[in-house]
Amino acid sequence: MSQMIGIDLGTTNSLIACFDGEKPQLIANAHGQFLTPSAISIGDNDQVLVGQIARERLVSHPERSAASFKRLMGSDQITQLGKFKFRPEELSALVLKSLKQDAELHFGRPVDHAVISVPAYFSDRQRKATIEAGRIAGLKVQRLVNEPTAAALAFGLADKKEGKFLVFDLGGGTFDISILDKFDDVIEIKATTGDTRLGGDDFATVAFETIARKTGIDVKSLTASERGFVLRNSEIAKHALSAAQATHVEFALKGIRYSCELTRQEFENGCAGLLNRLRQPTERAVRDSQLSSSDFDAIVLVGGATRMPMIRSLVARMFGRLPMINVDPDHTVALGAAAQSGLIARNGTLRDIVMTDVCPYTLGVASVEDPDSANPSMVVSPIIERNAIIPISRSIVLSTVTDRQRKVAVEVYQGENLRPQNNIHLGTIEVPVPAKKRGEESIEVRLTYDINGTLQVEVTVISTGKLHTKVFSNGAELSENQIEMSMKALAHLKLHPRDQVENTAVLARAERLYEEARGEQKDEIKNIILGFERDIGDQKLRDPASCRAHYMQILDTYDTSALGN
Repeated sequence: MSQMIGIDLGTTNSLIACFDGEKPQLIANAHGQFLTPSAISIGDNDQVLVGQIARERLVSHPERSAASFKRLMGSDQITQLGKFKFRPEELSALVLKSLKQDAELHFGRPVDHAVISVPAYFSDRQRKATIEAGRIAGLKVQRLVNEPTAAALAFGLADKKEGKFLVFDLGGGTFDISILDKFDDVIEIKATTGDTRLGGDDFATVAFETIARKTGIDVKSLTASERGFVLRNSEIAKHALSAAQATHVEFALKGIRYSCELTRQEFENGCAGLLNRLRQPTERAVRDSQLSSSDFDAIVLVGGATRMPMIRSLVARMFGRLPMINVDPDHTVALGAAAQSGLIARNGTLRDIVMTDVCPYTLGVASVEDPDSANPSMVVSPIIERNAIIPISRSIVLSTVTDRQRKVAVEVYQGENLRPQNNIHLGTIEVPVPAKKRGEESIEVRLTYDINGTLQVEVTVISTGKLHTKVFSNGAELSENQIEMSMKALAHLKLHPRDQVENTAVLARAERLYEEARGEQKDEIKNIILGFERDIGDQKLRDPASCRAHYMQILDTYDTSALGN
């Protein structure tokens, strides 16, 4: 097998790592940074800009830029950037393609195998969408690893002889709770739950709404660019409140100077509803694991959003102890994904750890509750219950409900609700059956769920022994032809040249500051942009790095004044 990498494909930032023979290590991107913002922008020349450059352009070119698209994975939502339209898988594939190029630059050879992390609470279609994104990017996805499982590896829990651990993973856009039981050389996932639409972005939105209210900004009147600018300032204020009890927020918008004082207490009061949304899945996971808060040997925090004091305080209050924070929460999952790649490759320096995982949702089929009733109701009959250890295969037997019934439509659902319409419909398999009196003909429905979230359905007609099998498709899963078309379409879109990335990053930052500035500052920044373009384009320039550093230092002064810090 060729070189394999571990990828943390995050909502806010993505990272790559590898197992170097002794331990996992992070791989820097083209900017020399480990964190690559999960943002995409289409440049004026239709080249694809990925990472920090694209994040800067969310303010200056909002109609050509996108971020937080991990939350769209598994949906059919289309994002238009300039003249191009993208599915969520394609946007994620562009991030993965950029990371792949960074890894290839690091190793000096092609990289086409990867372990990619996903939230433990990702649904079947979200997992399939992640695999498809990898394929579109030219990667063979060897394994999807749940983010809390990766965190356990990164924290060295595999090296502990035994113990029970709770992994609290709050990233930019998703939240996971996983409970692990380590014994001998086995790590068993006892329970997992979470919220795929809850993360640091939601806390930044609270800061945004609070700042808008205190400054009197009419949010509805903001353009996309203006909203992005205020949200960026809100994100910075949120970060500042992790280290201080209050922060001064000041910025110019539409020629008007706005300022306010935002205290940590105000911010935390506004986040009360979000904290409650974190508490509920946590308590459910503990109940499902049949453990009590005192049974845990350690509480592990993962994800950049866990840096907020209110999150650490919430966890400490719930479990009566301080959580483990000895690994950078932004780096944890990528390091764990790399460790998982080492396990797959059977690296000799790693102990042969057996890792079990669980099915995060209940899987079942629709059935008639009372066929003799005047108004028979449909319910979901569970076959694989949530938090069952995977891989797993379970079955139930169902009978026909009408006389002379010639076929059975087996409707498969994912979710916890009794009623089919309140769950996620995964697909249908129709099976012909001999026409007999109702109840005289039966079928056995078997569901098999594997470690990559692939669901296979087998339906056996009991009287004939005829077997019908289907690996379920759904609205988010692309056909082979669609994947091939996406690969070809994205191949025509060129990633921005690596040798120009750093120059473009300086210009993107300067253009963003120009958008934010007013009056004399606007003219000053315009002259800085023109000066940089002139100097960096000088054929006699011998030290472009010093030139960039000089201009970045100048821009620092404007960034500080623009943000009021």
